[in-house]
Amino acid sequence: MSVALHLREAGSGRPLVLLHAFPLSSAMWLEQRNGLSDVARVVTPDLRGFGGSQLPDEAPSLDAMADDVVALLDSLSLDRVVLGGLSMGGYVAMALLRRAPERVEALVLADTKASADPTAARENRERIASTVLDEQSPRVLIDDVLPSLVGETTVRERPMVLGRIRALVEGAPPAAVAWAQRAMAARPDSTDTLRGVDVPALVVVGAEDALASAADAQAMVDALPHGRLVTIPRSGHLTAVETPEQFTSAVRELLASS
Repeated sequence: MSVALHLREAGSGRPLVLLHAFPLSSAMWLEQRNGLSDVARVVTPDLRGFGGSQLPDEAPSLDAMADDVVALLDSLSLDRVVLGGLSMGGYVAMALLRRAPERVEALVLADTKASADPTAARENRERIASTVLDEQSPRVLIDDVLPSLVGETTVRERPMVLGRIRALVEGAPPAAVAWAQRAMAARPDSTDTLRGVDVPALVVVGAEDALASAADAQAMVDALPHGRLVTIPRSGHLTAVETPEQFTSAVRELLASS
């Protein structure tokens, strides 16, 4: 059963669909909606359970999240889109590529990875899921997740950005946090999927990203037939929020060249 996703959008013309990171919402794409609305219709949905979107009683699955996005494209009469995802949004984008590759005319994968979680990472996701459900509080997210979401430059020099990200993390519903963690823990390796993506593709990574490394980004570029890598200096895992001008410029270049 797909969920009717709440969305924020701006602009008109070529559709650009951006999928948000864990545990944020489409609010994270504010600068991209403002910065790209002159060249694209920027559509930013809340993935199921986050922001204004409901969380049904279903087993955790990135495929279900991808099907929600396909249903959204259908509801908006968008046959093919430029699809982008950051972190968890990238995992959902890769799931969509497995299920409906014909809907994607260009691709942005930011601060994400094609590989599946190793055992330790899966166990850590389950620990966070169980803790947030037990405590019904964002404490474990603030203590254990937030520090890895931002780079050292943001911590040191961008207090307003850090405060905004913290507020978005604090607003994540515990049930959605647990569901998404378990969905991400169960994801397959997507390297073979990327090898079959015969469209222009941009891979973005923050130079200070502690969660998705430069090696992860390069592995995706190597798999993609038409992949290009952009490394953003002085940025951590949330490049679109920490360094929005550089991120938006890289996406604008993809739109202009594809």
